Amino acid sequence: MRVTVIGAGTMGSGIAEVFALNNHEVLLSDVSNDILNNGRKKIEASLEKFKEKGRIKSVEDVLEKISMNTDINAQESDLYIEAVLERIDVKRDVLSRIRSDAIIATNTSSISITYLSKFVRNPEKFIGMHFFNPPPIMSLIEIVRGNSTSDETTKKIVEISRSLGKTPVEVNDFPGFVSNRVLMAMLREAIIAYEENVASAEGIDTVMKLGMNHPMGPLELSDFIGLDVVYDIMNVLYNDTGSERFKPPITLRNLVYAGKLGRKTGEGFYKYK
Repeated sequence: MRVTVIGAGTMGSGIAEVFALNNHEVLLSDVSNDILNNGRKKIEASLEKFKEKGRIKSVEDVLEKISMNTDINAQESDLYIEAVLERIDVKRDVLSRIRSDAIIATNTSSISITYLSKFVRNPEKFIGMHFFNPPPIMSLIEIVRGNSTSDETTKKIVEISRSLGKTPVEVNDFPGFVSNRVLMAMLREAIIAYEENVASAEGIDTVMKLGMNHPMGPLELSDFIGLDVVYDIMNVLYNDTGSERFKPPITLRNLVYAGKLGRKTGEGFYKYK
C-alpha cells in the first residue's frame, strides 16, 4: 500500500515510521525541507533503537521505504493521513489541497471529524485515525467516524490498523473523543493543583505514579506531549463544550506564551538537558 503522511513533526514522522516498518511505501510531506530533514532524523534515531533491541535488522531498509516531498500530491496514494498542528485553520488548508479520491484520515486528537470533513472532496471517505505518542510504540488507535463516514471506510481503516499491529477502538465524534476528554480534565486538575501550591510538580507526579500506578505523572506527561499541544487541545474542548473543566489554566497559558513547551524546548514544568 502507498501512504502519504502530511506533517513531519513528532506524530507525523512516527506514523510514517509505523507504515514503513510494515513494508508500506510512504511519502512524508511538510512545508519545508528543513522540517522534513528533522523528521527523517527522528525516524532514524527511533529505528536505531529498534535495531539495538533486535526488532529490525537494517535501518536503511526501512528508511528506503520513506520518500519526502513538500508537495502533498507528489505521490498517488491509497491512504492520506493528516498529522499537522491541532489547529482548524492549518488542517483546513492541508485537507482542502489533497486532490486524491482515496481515503483521507486525520490524526486530530480533539477536533470534530464531521466538521473537518467539510474540507475534503469525499466526506464518506474521511475518518479520524488518532495515533498515540510515540506511534511506533503505542498500540492504540482511536477510530472516529464523522456523520458522513461510510461503513466501508471504517472497516478498511480498522483492518489497516490491525495490520500495523495496533489495537483499533471505534469511538463517536464527541469533543476530545475518549482519550483526551478524560486525559485533559486530569492534566488540567494537576496544573490547578500546582498553581494552588498543593504540592510541587515532583510531588504531584509522584503521587499519581505511586498512588495510581501511572507510568508518568500528569505534569511530566504534559511536558512530554508538548504544552502548546495540551493548550490547543484544552482550548478546543473548552470552546466546543463550554465546560470550565477544560478551560486552560493561566500557568499553562503563560508557559506557552514564554515558549517553554516542555521536553522539545528544554523547559516546561521541568527543565531538561
